[in-house]
Amino acid sequence: MEHDNGVRIDRWLWATRFFKTRRSAVVAIRAGHVLLNERRVRPATTIRVGDSLRVRREALVYHVEVHRLIEKRVSALEAANTYLENSQSRESRLAMAYQLRLQPQPMRTSPGRPNKRARRALQRLRYLQATN
Repeated sequence: MEHDNGVRIDRWLWATRFFKTRRSAVVAIRAGHVLLNERRVRPATTIRVGDSLRVRREALVYHVEVHRLIEKRVSALEAANTYLENSQSRESRLAMAYQLRLQPQPMRTSPGRPNKRARRALQRLRYLQATN
């Protein structure tokens, strides 16, 4: 659905699949993770074709220019055609993603939930402590 007069920024970010839900888009906008033309905005702000956005999701930053306005969520291929990402932004984002992939995964410090045998041992220990 094309619009001449603009679309709410939270709705456009959700429709173009930057965020999984409109609520998460609203939270990101309020937190200042989304800048419209290098300025903080509110979720109800209207965006138009030609506006530039900076969207930060976790460690990745996207610098995009709005090419088409949509309100409804569409396929990923159609959503990617609604904006044009800056080539420098794309390179730095891919480099950051590669660096994050190379980092070691966090190790689990605990073995997880106790199994039946360990749970019974814990119950015996608690019972002995309570009786003393």
